[in-house]
Amino acid sequence: MLKDVKTVAARSAGTLVQDAVGLCALIVMLVAGLYLPGSL
Repeated sequence: MLKDVKTVAARSAGTLVQDAVGLCALIVMLVAGLYLPGSL
């Protein structure tokens, strides 16, 4: 099972980085959306 996960991670390393960047962007937008209405 762990070998399969390592194989998949090695094969799709580029898309994992892109997914991580996208996730960070979504979290930043969520936090900004929650804080902005209170500061206006």
